[in-house]
Formats: sequence, C-alpha cells, structure tokens
Amino acid sequence: MHNLPNIDKAVISVHCHNDLGLAVANSLAAIQAGARQVEVTINGIGERAGNAAMEELVMALSVRKDFLPYTTGIDTTQIYNTSRLLSNIIAFPIPRNKPIIGDNAFAHEAGIHQDGVLKHRSTYEIMTPEAVGRDSNILVLGRHSGMHGFSKRLTELGLILDEDDLKKAYQRFLQIADRKKEVFDEDLFVIVSDELGHESQTYILDYFNIQSGNLSVPTATIRIKTAEKLFEEAATGDGPIDAIFNAIDRAVGIKTTLLEYTVQAVTPGRGALGEVAVVLKIDRKKIIV
Repeated sequence: MHNLPNIDKAVISVHCHNDLGLAVANSLAAIQAGARQVEVTINGIGERAGNAAMEELVMALSVRKDFLPYTTGIDTTQIYNTSRLLSNIIAFPIPRNKPIIGDNAFAHEAGIHQDGVLKHRSTYEIMTPEAVGRDSNILVLGRHSGMHGFSKRLTELGLILDEDDLKKAYQRFLQIADRKKEVFDEDLFVIVSDELGHESQTYILDYFNIQSGNLSVPTATIRIKTAEKLFEEAATGDGPIDAIFNAIDRAVGIKTTLLEYTVQAVTPGRGALGEVAVVLKIDRKKIIV
C-alpha cells in the first residue's frame, strides 16, 4: 500500500468477513498497515458467519493503545445497552461466551481466578465491566422497592424513561417482583425494552388455554380482542405451540407459517424471565417478533 503514489491523500477502508473467525484480527492488521476506516457491525452480525464485531474492535483499540494508538470516537459505555437492544430487535440471542457483551465475559468461576480478581481485577480482566456499560455492582431490587429506588437504578444503568413510561415500567416491575424474590439488572433491561417497544395493538391475546399430554392431541383455546370485537377459537396441532398458532390463525383469518420459535432465559434464578423469538411467514413476507 505504501508503494502507491498519493496514497496519503486517500482514506483506506477495510471490510472483513468472519468465515474463519478472523474478521477482527484482520481488521486490526489492516489498521496497523495504514487503513483508517473499518466497516463493522454490532454483535458481528452479517452474511454467513458475520462481519467484524464493532464492540470487539473498539475495545481492542481502547485497551491496547500501546500497539495501536488510535481512537474511534465511540462512547464505549453505550456498547452493552446497544448490543442488547439490537439482539432484542432482530431476535438473535447473544452467546454467553461472546467477548465483551456475553453473560460470561466478566464472570469468574474457577477458585484461583476468583481469588486473583478479588485481590486485583487486572489479573484476569484487561477491561472493566463499567467500560462497556455493564455494572459490576449488582443492586438487587424487590417488591418493597419504591419508585425512587427503581428510577435511580434505571438512571444508573443508562435507561432513561419519560414520566408516563416510567410509571408503566414500575407497574411491570412490581408484577415481576411479586413473582420473584429478587429483581436483577438483567430484569430491568427486559422490562424497559418491553415498555419502549410497546406499540398500539390491533389484536390483543386476552386468554389462552392449552391441553397437551403424551396420549392426547395438543389442543389450544384462545380469546383475542380488538377495540370492536371479541374472537374465540380452538384448534389442534402437532404440539402445544403449533396448536395455539393454528387457533390464532382461525381467529384473525390470516394464514401464517411458523418458521422459528425459540425461548431463552435472559435473567438468572429459578424465577428467570424468558425471551421468546418468533419468526413467521405471511404470504411471502417474513416477520420477526
């Protein structure tokens, strides 16, 4: 590259795919060779095995300025929240062992690791959770927590709501706190994400009942309401999920094809909140919810 005339007048860009798991490494090598623009994606999403992960590249530059003394202008404290937001939008769970943003990124199980971290965090951590918007000081809220404590914790986590949304989120928090002994930060992210993502609904699932067993045909009964009407339907299916979607199809008069249905625990403990990702096909359109 240095043999090209007038190369100093151009900004060299690099765009790496992750087919061999080397997208970030190759991007860093390109920066070292003179590239000053790197094309990345949040969480490394992209074609096939994905692209260079923004959070990994940015933090590599941030913590190893001794090798690559360059800045990106990115507020790294927003990385975790942004990553979680994208994960919810595209219904693509973040692997637990994902660098920077995975649940295990700052977790230490081995005794020798725990001892080392307690004595000096830099022994096993080259960055802090706070640097990417995570909090190592986990404050546990419960059903006796007031609006002030709830609001304060949201603010500390960078979750800002207007007064109306805050009241709705607090009511949702109290519902969850009644079922769970402890409400963790992960629960708060889910609560706020659900509240901000709420839109006016044309159809509301008012009631459902599923009967299923090893010797019976899965059967679902549902009640759906709109502003003007109430629909009740029942249907069978290959399984309880298939049955309830068949009943919904009959109620609303729209034929859908269920392509994917996944459930993932997104908070810790026996009372964990679950995140459901559904991919439907209506006619030729694919819908992710």
